[in-house]
Amino acid sequence: MVSKKNRTEIRVKKHRRLRHTLSGTAAKPRLAVFRSNNHMYAQIIDDTVGKTLVSACTLQKEVKAELEKTNNVDAAAYLGKVIAERALEKGIKTVVFDRGGFIYQGKIQALAEAAREAGLEF
Repeated sequence: MVSKKNRTEIRVKKHRRLRHTLSGTAAKPRLAVFRSNNHMYAQIIDDTVGKTLVSACTLQKEVKAELEKTNNVDAAAYLGKVIAERALEKGIKTVVFDRGGFIYQGKIQALAEAAREAGLEF
């Protein structure tokens, strides 16, 4: 009997496929996004040395203080703006966008567009 896979298994499989083609370098690091039911996380990673250069999430006090809810599209857009500002402070202008196997709509799209508007290029 064939059993249906759950959404998490499908997302992880998509992410593994994506990671074969996406890789962050020192010149062009990877912007990795993860969303849970309650929060969103964004990291800019240099995969050549396996180091996180910049990170932001809705759990951080300064981000959470600006938000009414931490799991909606407005929170994702604000997080995109915050991660872009922190990246520009570190001198990172271009990144490779890793959506983490999530569909590019809703919160993921809002985060990406806000990061682009704030000055990141991808």
